[in-house]
Amino acid sequence: MLLDDLRTALGETAVVTNPDDRQPYERDWRHTVKGRALCVVKPRTTAEVATVMRLAARDNVSVVPQGGNTGMAAGAVPDGSGTQIVLSLSRMNAIRHIDPVGMTIEVEAGCILKTAQDAAEAQGRMLPVSLAAEGSAQIGGIVSTNAGGINVLRYGMTRQLVLGLEVVLADGTVVDGLRHLRKDNAGYDWKHLFVGSEGTLGIVTAAVLRIMPRPKSVVTALLSVGSAEQALLLLKSMQDELGDVINAFELISGFSLELVDKHFGLKAPIDAGDWFVLLEASSSLPGLRDAVEGALMTALEGGTAIDGVIAESQAQAQQIWALRERITEAELKEGRSAKHDVSVPIPALPAFLAEAREALETKAPGTRLNAFGHAGDGNVHFNVLLPEGQDVGEVNRLVHDIVAAHRGSISAEHGIGSYRVAELVRYRSAEELELSRLIRRSLDPRGLLNPGKVILP
Repeated sequence: MLLDDLRTALGETAVVTNPDDRQPYERDWRHTVKGRALCVVKPRTTAEVATVMRLAARDNVSVVPQGGNTGMAAGAVPDGSGTQIVLSLSRMNAIRHIDPVGMTIEVEAGCILKTAQDAAEAQGRMLPVSLAAEGSAQIGGIVSTNAGGINVLRYGMTRQLVLGLEVVLADGTVVDGLRHLRKDNAGYDWKHLFVGSEGTLGIVTAAVLRIMPRPKSVVTALLSVGSAEQALLLLKSMQDELGDVINAFELISGFSLELVDKHFGLKAPIDAGDWFVLLEASSSLPGLRDAVEGALMTALEGGTAIDGVIAESQAQAQQIWALRERITEAELKEGRSAKHDVSVPIPALPAFLAEAREALETKAPGTRLNAFGHAGDGNVHFNVLLPEGQDVGEVNRLVHDIVAAHRGSISAEHGIGSYRVAELVRYRSAEELELSRLIRRSLDPRGLLNPGKVILP
C-alpha cells in the first residue's frame, strides 16, 4: 500500500524498486557499507518531500535522506532490512536566486556544489566551500554534514555560511526559514540544529548561503618542511606576514605524495621530504604575489622551510592541487585502510602525530601511515594502511584515545554517520549524549529519520 501511495503521489518514475536500479543508492562511496532499501524515492519539490514523510510516518517506516552520497562516514546508506526508504534529493536541483549585492545564493538541496560555485562565479562572486567531491556532492548533504574542505582556515565550516534553511520534519511539517539576513536575533537560531545533523532531525530541502567577492589574484605554493613543528612555525609566520589572505594551509606527508606518484604518475615539483605544505592565498588588492614571495623568502632564509615553489600559472596551480586531491584515490588503490578524520587544538598537532605514530609502530606493527589534511584548522586525515589480518577496531581505538587525550574530536568534517556511531559513546560525555538524544526525541520521537546514524538511542 505504501509503494502504491508513493507512486500515486510522486509518479511511477519517482519511485525506484528494481534491485539493480536501487544498488547505487544502497552503498557508500568507499563500497565498504552496503544496505538494502524498500525503495528509492526522488521527489521534485518540497511539497513532495513532505508527502513522502507523511506517508512514511503513517506506516511507521524510516527514511534515509541522501544527497550526492559522497560522504566518508556511511551516513546516507540504508540498513540491510529492506524496509527503509532512501529519499534522494537529486531532482531538487534548482538555483532559486542569487544576490550579488547582498552576497547570498538560495539553492535547492539537490544542487551540485560545483553548479552553485559556477553560478556564483558568473556573478563575480564565490561560494567558498571547496572539497574534492564538489563535482558530485550536493548542497543538502554539504549542509547536513557541515562540510569543511580546504578553505575553512579563512571562511569557516559550512555552518558559518548558512543564513537560512528550509526543512521538512519527520511528520511532514515544512519549516520555511529561508531568510537572506546577516543579522537576525529574533528567537532561537534553530537552523544550526540541522547543520551537521546528517538528516537525523529533519530533511534540508533548500538553503540560503553566503557568497563572497571573487578575488582577482590567487597565489599557490608548495613547500617542504622538516617536521610538523616546522609547519606550524611556517603557518604562524605566514599569518604574521600575510594576515587573513591565506585560504588554505594543507599539511601533506611525504608518503602521501609517494602514493600519488605511484598510482597516478604525478610528481611533486620539489624534492621529496618528510612533510610538505600546500599554501594558497587570494586577494583583490594589488601586490599579493610580491607579498607571498617575500614571506616565503623569509621562511626559507630563516630555515622554517627547506624548499619551495610558487605556481607561475593557473595550470601549474592546478597541478599542485592535483597532488593533494589525488591522495584519497591513491590510498584506495594501495589497499585496505583505517580512516581517521580527526582534529586537535592546532598547537597539539605535532605531539598528536608523534604519539599516534609511536603507538602504531609499537602496538600495530606493519601498518603504514598516510597523514594529510588541513593543518591551518587542526584537522588531519590520519589514515592507516593495514596489513593482512590487522584489526581495524584496534587501530581506531589507538588513534582515537590519543585524540581524546588532547581534547580533540574523532570527526572533524566527515561526520559520524554509521561508521563512528558506536565510538562516539566512548568519546563524548554522558551529559552531551543525553542532550543530543533529547533534541532528537523532541523532533523525531519515533526515530524515523536516518536511524542508526550519529547518535544511538
